[in-house]
Amino acid sequence: MEINDWLVVAMFLTFILFLFSGIPIAWVLGGVGVLFVGVGYLADTYFDTITGLDYSTIGLVANRIYKIMDNWVLVALPMFIFMGLALDESGIAEKLLKSIQKFFGRLRGGLAITVVIIGIILAASTGIIGASVVLLAVMSLPIMLKQGYDKQIALGTIASSGTLGILIPPSIMLIIMADQVGLSVGDLFMGAVFPGILLGTLYIVFIFIYGLVKPNKMPIAKEDANLKMDFALAWDLVKNIIPPAALVLTVLGSIFFGLATPTEASGLGAFGALVLTAVNGKLKFNVLKKICHSTMNTTGYIFAIFVGATCFSLVLRELGGDELISAAVTGISDNPIIIVAFILFIVFLLGFVLDWIEITLIVLPLVAPIVQNLDLNVVSYGIDNANLIWFVLLVAVTLQTSFLTPPVGFALFYLKGVCPPEIELKDIYKGVVPFILLQLLGLALIAFFPQLVTWLPSVAY
Repeated sequence: MEINDWLVVAMFLTFILFLFSGIPIAWVLGGVGVLFVGVGYLADTYFDTITGLDYSTIGLVANRIYKIMDNWVLVALPMFIFMGLALDESGIAEKLLKSIQKFFGRLRGGLAITVVIIGIILAASTGIIGASVVLLAVMSLPIMLKQGYDKQIALGTIASSGTLGILIPPSIMLIIMADQVGLSVGDLFMGAVFPGILLGTLYIVFIFIYGLVKPNKMPIAKEDANLKMDFALAWDLVKNIIPPAALVLTVLGSIFFGLATPTEASGLGAFGALVLTAVNGKLKFNVLKKICHSTMNTTGYIFAIFVGATCFSLVLRELGGDELISAAVTGISDNPIIIVAFILFIVFLLGFVLDWIEITLIVLPLVAPIVQNLDLNVVSYGIDNANLIWFVLLVAVTLQTSFLTPPVGFALFYLKGVCPPEIELKDIYKGVVPFILLQLLGLALIAFFPQLVTWLPSVAY
């Protein structure tokens, strides 16, 4: 190994060391990047045989940070965050929970199915894992436990349904992924529709079968068992589901049909969510202040990591990290499928210790060029970058799985934070196991049937 290779390895080890120090991740990323700019100079890594020491790397870092702040696509991030938080405060989810619960009340496991459906709707309107998991837990966990649901299946249903927000568009993760690998946000959004629906469907089918096999763990409430399906019940469901569905369809439809850019659509979504909050009588000054404050906090957190990760990844590339990682990955096998599987396995492991933001900003740009050059023969239906779109969606599903995986899945700790004291962490761990297996099944289906990803984007062409 050459000196540059050793510096790349040392940079990764230093990052891992500081990662467990408790220092905020944005400072760790930026600090390690700046540190190894200096180390590189001391080791004459940036030495030019004609002009001597090359000081352009520092300038490149500053220039790359400027490009982040000048990127109009990223303006969609705070707007979609605002949209999700406003819908959380609007009270729409609570109304939907009651309506859908009545609609499925006579069905074994109907309450758990209701939670999954609400999770899908929240995913299509918030895109924020923490908010979705907490809101679902606060709304549904006390009801499920009171109705006599087994606590493990209740916890697993809530945690897994809440993580759908990372995948189903408009997902803020997909916006960042598109920016990092140079893909169309609209293509990624359309590519994610069927995978998101697939996972939600797998959850519902599992719950339905589980309710039939073990009915004592999913009892039907007495008041729901006596409900009769009538027009009033159906109309109550329809009138409560139309407003959020109309907002989501307006936002996504404007993107899919080319009527608006993702940035413009995000503004439309934020305004629409504010209108729905006002219509439901929830829009007060304190609520608006809370939404704006939370939006600023979340956006600031994401962009701080953006800046730190930009510094880290650029210095890593200047040290030759791209070449080293490419050689290491492609040396695994001559089979492109094995290479993709290996990358996904590494992403899965990294999800235990890193948030999706760091993985998206650091790892994805390093491995995406490798995958783009592989002979994968993905069914493209004529769309550009079909291999890359399919791979990015595989990474997204893998990251969603890592949110649920013990011992440090982030969704598990979001859920534990709002659970009653008698709920132990081991109950949550046991509850998510079947849903992790379902997500792995979904990942396998998407891997073996790329058409689930590539067909819908082709419709727009």
